[in-house]
Amino acid sequence: MAGHSKWAQIKRKKAVTDAKRGQHFTKLIREITVAARNGGGDPDLNPRLRLAIDTAKAANMPSENIDRGIKKGTGELEGVDYQEIAYEGYGPAGVALYIETLTDNANRTVGEIRYVMSRNGGSMGTAGSVAWQFERKGQIYVDAKRYDEDSTLMAALEAGADDMRRDDDIFVVTTELTSFTAVQEALKSAGIAIDQAELSMIAKNTVDVSGDDAKKLLKLMDALDDLDDVQKVHSNAEIDEAAYAEAP
Repeated sequence: MAGHSKWAQIKRKKAVTDAKRGQHFTKLIREITVAARNGGGDPDLNPRLRLAIDTAKAANMPSENIDRGIKKGTGELEGVDYQEIAYEGYGPAGVALYIETLTDNANRTVGEIRYVMSRNGGSMGTAGSVAWQFERKGQIYVDAKRYDEDSTLMAALEAGADDMRRDDDIFVVTTELTSFTAVQEALKSAGIAIDQAELSMIAKNTVDVSGDDAKKLLKLMDALDDLDDVQKVHSNAEIDEAAYAEAP
């Protein structure tokens, strides 16, 4: 397959996260707070909160920080009222960008995103301009060096997964939102450890991006990720592996 995998992006972002742990924790706390506000503070009854807590634990966030975020969401502690707003736009080579934010000041957030886009070869789009190119899906990542492919595939499909593919040394299991939690539980019950799980906007079709365009796109996406209000940046690009090696 041309380009490089979503897992490559995640691994690279993990490395960046290690260098920016404080900012990463702030974004995780926002997600925990909003998840608790919208669905309650019990992770057994709130799948979004359970995922946020699991992600925070995987990042080694202290338990007291997690508890504080939940209490802010449920109103037990005073907290900020965050809005969930998605922005759409285009990057180098016309790549579609879908940018998810949690913000307490929409004017500030859109201004910062517009500035970053203009400085890095991107442009803002109108609402709905690129969203139609993406679908909300669950993705679960499993170490392919540790587990048998047939057994992992069977456990995932029997629990309702859409499909599974191998990217380098990782199995990528894709699910509908309704089966995301069930597939994770089924894999765990089968003795299969999960490296990471996330809800993501998956492009229906991808475009190959390489050379200078790929490096410019990575720079733009990194700059957007660096904004405090931005939670996730999704693109429909399949980025050439060489761009990752050359990116700062």
